[in-house]
Amino acid sequence: MVLNPRHLNYCILSTLSFILGCTITLFFLHSNTLKPNPASVVGRTKYTVLVVVVSAVKNHDRRDAIRETWARADQNVRVLFALSKDQSLYDEKLLYGDIVEVNVPDEYRLLSKKLLESLILISSYNFQYLLKCDDDTFVDLPKVVGELEGMPKNKLYWGYFNGIANVKKFGKWKEDEWSLCDKYLPYALGGGYVLSNDLVTYIVNNRDYLSLFISEDVTVGAWLAPLNITRKHDRRFDTEYLSRGCNNLHLVTHKRSPPLMRLYWSRIQNTGKMCEHEYREANSYEYNWTVLPSKCCKRNPMLSP
Repeated sequence: MVLNPRHLNYCILSTLSFILGCTITLFFLHSNTLKPNPASVVGRTKYTVLVVVVSAVKNHDRRDAIRETWARADQNVRVLFALSKDQSLYDEKLLYGDIVEVNVPDEYRLLSKKLLESLILISSYNFQYLLKCDDDTFVDLPKVVGELEGMPKNKLYWGYFNGIANVKKFGKWKEDEWSLCDKYLPYALGGGYVLSNDLVTYIVNNRDYLSLFISEDVTVGAWLAPLNITRKHDRRFDTEYLSRGCNNLHLVTHKRSPPLMRLYWSRIQNTGKMCEHEYREANSYEYNWTVLPSKCCKRNPMLSP
């Protein structure tokens, strides 16, 4: 059978069009995998640290600052942002693939529930440690990962602990459900703390029996209070409600604006130091675990940082 030249040209063009169409389709499929949805990578990679940044939908500038700075440190770490479900997040979620959405309204009084739902969603990830922080927290990830190399692999609760906090009776922190004692149980302050994987698993598995209080960090302290675990108080966690200043020994630093995060990151890249000039705005304390919690935390001007 001899094909008419016109038919031959048609066959060739059809074949080339088919090949081109397949190539374009494969290209776009590959492009969509460049920034995968967090759920698509569950179980594939074992992370030394899984970071969960609790953020508000409106704080996109803070999330961008974190993405552009300390989240870029390649230390076998995955950084995820825990956010309430919102249609405005669609493009951001598609672009970055680092958002975990929970079906909890964006309200301060629901932060503990927001964290719990986030832990449930990320519990299927393969990680050794979880670092929870806020979206105004700057983290020196390489140093955190380096410190964890010498830490217990299980039963670890690491941060800056408080044992003398009064139960809040007024304002947005007002606690209606707390009846355990006249002070909050010792807890690591919420600007940033680390939990080993087994403690995250414990919380997730027992979620139906756990009380939810207003402050998320207080709640985690109460959840873990009866457990025989390692509570490591570390002054290098500057995670109080107000920052204690700037010190190059700090691992986790709370209450930092996006411009300051970018400045810290630039300094670390250029000089290896976060602070050009160190300064102190409040004294720290070493937690005394041998006395009653009400006497645990006496600030000492001689301590550094």
